Amino acid sequence: MNIKKPELLAGAGDWKMLRTAVKYGADAIYFGVDELNLRAKASNFNLDELKEVVDYLHGNNVDAHLTLNAVVYDEQSDKIDKVLEAAKQCKVDFVIAWDLAIIDKCLEYELPLCISTQASVSNSGAAKMYKRLGAKRIVLARECTLEQIKEIKSKVDIEIETFVHGAMCVAVSGRCFMSHHAFGQSANTGECLQNCRREYEIHDTSGETSFIIGTDYVMSPKDMNTIEFLDELIEAGIDSFKIEGRKRSPEYIAKTVATYRKAIDLYFEGELNAEVKKEMFDELSKVYNRGFSAGHYHGIPSSADYTERYGNMATTKKTYVGKVVNYFKKSKIAHIKLEAGSLELNDTIYIQGNTTGSVETTIQSLMQDEKQIDSAAKGDEVTFFLNELVRSRDQVYKVIVV
Repeated sequence: MNIKKPELLAGAGDWKMLRTAVKYGADAIYFGVDELNLRAKASNFNLDELKEVVDYLHGNNVDAHLTLNAVVYDEQSDKIDKVLEAAKQCKVDFVIAWDLAIIDKCLEYELPLCISTQASVSNSGAAKMYKRLGAKRIVLARECTLEQIKEIKSKVDIEIETFVHGAMCVAVSGRCFMSHHAFGQSANTGECLQNCRREYEIHDTSGETSFIIGTDYVMSPKDMNTIEFLDELIEAGIDSFKIEGRKRSPEYIAKTVATYRKAIDLYFEGELNAEVKKEMFDELSKVYNRGFSAGHYHGIPSSADYTERYGNMATTKKTYVGKVVNYFKKSKIAHIKLEAGSLELNDTIYIQGNTTGSVETTIQSLMQDEKQIDSAAKGDEVTFFLNELVRSRDQVYKVIVV
């Protein structure tokens, strides 16, 4: 069986995340500019940065996918034209959309079109219709099972993209009105406040009795993690594996992209076995997550697929300790100043910056005033060997097991 290697697609909200995703092996990056995308409350690039972003990606043989996946209104029509004109000029590789006004404009500008998961494409008939419209790729509804994906793929000659990792939403393909009803800020225009993630209490009409709803956060699904059955997704012929996370941290991007890159490559080398998958699952657990679920790939999720508590369930956390003072390229020595906390031998650290992206390393030796030391405290300046280039003013974080 001739199996195509899937594209690994990661999200980025700023330069730090963008460069990190490229560095750790993403084949393509999706991102937004200003408004008109479903991460309006996340970091986004400015429209005047679009050319620089696309040039950087293309210069590194990485595709650029521009997200314009929000609901739009008539008063935004000029903005649609402005963004798509820039996208055409910059030669973005895909525009991700589902509002027919944006789809129509993409066709007018002859831009490569990818249908967003917001369109809830769940069958071959819908996929054929979007192909006739001119779409080159479809992000299938998140509610599709693996068998349904195979069926659609067998009947329609169009690229298929699916999510493999990251946050899931209790609403159908993420089309939720809860934030809009509660706070007047719509998820469908990128302003979601994620009030579904909270624990809720119900009251009787007299106000005398109240109950916490169940023992779980009943509207907050766990995050998707497909590393344990990634081989099944590859063999299903999915063209692009999408990592959710434009609102996450650089270390999240580094860890998820690096892990899925390695998993895909090992599959085609015949070395993606159960032991490796377990190690990768543990690695993915180190960065932000709400617990893990297989999503809908193997059928309708159960009550076990809802989060057990609010917020982050990662097995590690980072704490700020200082900044890079200098990096000596010839000797590969990093010089940092501790501005908080402490640092010891065998500590794992992240070094992050807009140009550097995210670097992870474990301290094997520490030097201060040309003397070997075992630990350093706030105010100290220390040096250590670092094989990767970092830059002055990059931020340094210590990784702590929780």
